[in-house]
Amino acid sequence: MTHSAGHNFDHLPSAAAGLAKVFGRPKAIAAACVIALAGLGWFYLALLVAYSGESSVGFGGSLIQALCRPLPDGSWSARGIALIASMWSAMTLAMMLPSAAPMILTYAGVADTAGRKGERIISPLVLAGGYAGVWLGFALLATVVQIAIAQAALIAPDMTSVSGLYSGAVFIGAGIYQFSALKHACLTRCRQPLTFFFTNWATTTRGVFRLGVKEGFYCLGCCWAMMLVMLAVGVMSAVWMAVLAVTMTVEKMLTGRRFTNAVGAVLIVVGAGIILAAFAAHWPAKAR
Repeated sequence: MTHSAGHNFDHLPSAAAGLAKVFGRPKAIAAACVIALAGLGWFYLALLVAYSGESSVGFGGSLIQALCRPLPDGSWSARGIALIASMWSAMTLAMMLPSAAPMILTYAGVADTAGRKGERIISPLVLAGGYAGVWLGFALLATVVQIAIAQAALIAPDMTSVSGLYSGAVFIGAGIYQFSALKHACLTRCRQPLTFFFTNWATTTRGVFRLGVKEGFYCLGCCWAMMLVMLAVGVMSAVWMAVLAVTMTVEKMLTGRRFTNAVGAVLIVVGAGIILAAFAAHWPAKAR
């Protein structure tokens, strides 16, 4: 899919010319793409909330519980697996595309400049497709992980955690990862999309798709641990989804390590608190 900015649309009717000019701007396409795909993700999740008859805080309706538990023989139904996979897919689009907006808009800005010079450019949709493909792959892996955790009886059919030790360990693990070299290397790449595009610029559909895949893997390396926190707080909790989405977006917009380290410290403290609360709940009461 190619575009060439700066074309003359005077031969078209006024309405068609106006529409052509809008779609001839990579930035307009990029913004529309992010809003539409992220919006579809949130809309699908909202439908599941409404269909399950639950509030917007979490998913726990009878339909969700019926599908998201193993069959009597220990196996999982195809519908249950498909539902979990679709929820993770919608969640990744809803949470990760907004954080990728600066990267996609940066590409669109470079492409717009190149197009005005008469150079061949590829639609930002191709870049977004490569990026989204990486996170949809993560959604499939997260589905497998969730089923394994459910089989281990660490989460209930309503997808909330039943083990304080497990939830606390997930929080602490995510917090520790915030301080890792891999986290900071990937975060640095996510924060410098302009340098990445100038170094790896491509003018073919395949090349731009590969750019999206590379950026997707950098983002995955940056954010996978925080995404898995959802397995500890109740998969599809809308409140936690919003908190984590905002945190990951802000983290990519800032510079330095202060905010990232602060988030890591908070995750570790919360995790330790959950574990202590779990021990306290099972601690034998003193005999009077």
